[in-house]
Amino acid sequence: MNGSGPAPVNRVHAEALAALHEAAFPDDPWPGSAFAALLDNPTTFGFLDPAGGLVIARAVAGEAEILTIGVAPPARRCGLARALLTVALAAARARGAETVFLEVEADNAAAIALYRAAGFIAAGRRRDYYGAGRDALLFSLRLSGSPE
Repeated sequence: MNGSGPAPVNRVHAEALAALHEAAFPDDPWPGSAFAALLDNPTTFGFLDPAGGLVIARAVAGEAEILTIGVAPPARRCGLARALLTVALAAARARGAETVFLEVEADNAAAIALYRAAGFIAAGRRRDYYGAGRDALLFSLRLSGSPE
């Protein structure tokens, strides 16, 4: 990995992804084994930015899902999440995705603003998805154009 922005990852990056995920989501860390298992699946892809961000997604049968996107607290509010989302959407499009889905905790105003600015629209709610009283909002985005 170099310092020039988001770079593709594979299973060898699993522990680095886990450490960064824990920094971004201390209440819900994913172990390195989870990242390794995800990245062993050919439908899953991701990017890591050494400045402190990650995104993991999957694309299959014309649909993509952002599984996680996070930025460590010291790197927040610098456009890193936007850059990660942009590269993930481009990769999803290149893999044939026409629609992208994601869920976000209902009280995560910064993430919701990011997704809305990227064109995502509300698609539903999952009650208690993140635990009692912690709902997930579902968002979707129709990708324009065809794979390159």
